[in-house]
Amino acid sequence: MPTASVKTILSRMRQLEIRTRRLVNDSLIGEYHSVFKGRGMDFDEVREYVPGDEVRSIDWNVTARAGRPFVKKYTEERELNILLVVDISASGNFGSGGQSKRDLAGEVASLLALSAIRNSDKVGLLLYTDRVEEYIPPKKGRRHVLRVVREILYHTAEGRGTDTVKALEVAGQLLHRRAVVFLISDFQSNGPESATRPPLRRALKQTNRRHDLVAVHIEDPRERTLPDLGVLALEDAESGEVIEIDTGSAAIRRRFGEESTRRAQRLIADIRSEGVDTLELSTDAPYLPALQRFFRSRERRRL
Repeated sequence: MPTASVKTILSRMRQLEIRTRRLVNDSLIGEYHSVFKGRGMDFDEVREYVPGDEVRSIDWNVTARAGRPFVKKYTEERELNILLVVDISASGNFGSGGQSKRDLAGEVASLLALSAIRNSDKVGLLLYTDRVEEYIPPKKGRRHVLRVVREILYHTAEGRGTDTVKALEVAGQLLHRRAVVFLISDFQSNGPESATRPPLRRALKQTNRRHDLVAVHIEDPRERTLPDLGVLALEDAESGEVIEIDTGSAAIRRRFGEESTRRAQRLIADIRSEGVDTLELSTDAPYLPALQRFFRSRERRRL
């Protein structure tokens, strides 16, 4: 964990729990419940056939043994497994205002975790950088959720880079039942875009085929616009590479903004092309309205 007193950690977690619990109770639980309704029908038992039963529900093996017709009985399986896959790489520590991208990711993940618990679902956590940092299997309960929140906020990362493909592969190996997977990341990675895009698309497609994948893209406004501050030395948080850039040049600022916007648009287009739902959040804007709009839009598509 980053250096912080136990008192500071507990105080911050308590404040976050109070704030997010209020948001869940007042604004979000209805949308969450209507969108995530469980995996479907689960087998319960067999019983004797009665007139009016669906012929398709007849259990032919039991019928043959008993000499009279029996049908399969099902009950709705309401409980979900929710897995929060959260990027805690070095680039997440950036924030041009009062909140870093990791802070925003932590608060959104906390809100989703509390919504899951209020909905009687299980929630788990996978933290990653250029490696899987920690995995907490899905469980229920307030103490479990507080542990999840604590690790999101205070886990000290061993890696600095980002390997989202590896994180999704490991999540797929660990999840033995269908789950709702929230992938929360700024999607910044080392290496040329031409080399990293195809593997990411394949990993997104494969995960979404087995599970219900939702990609939450976290941004900071300074990643799309440069201020006019003259010549600056900029260090890549993940690779450590330092470059000098003349922010006093209007042409450079314009090209930077255009390329940053194109890169973000390509990312979202890639994610959506694989059938994955996306939610875009920025550190300078309230996240709750965007989350509510996302849930309502998703619910309309399900009708």
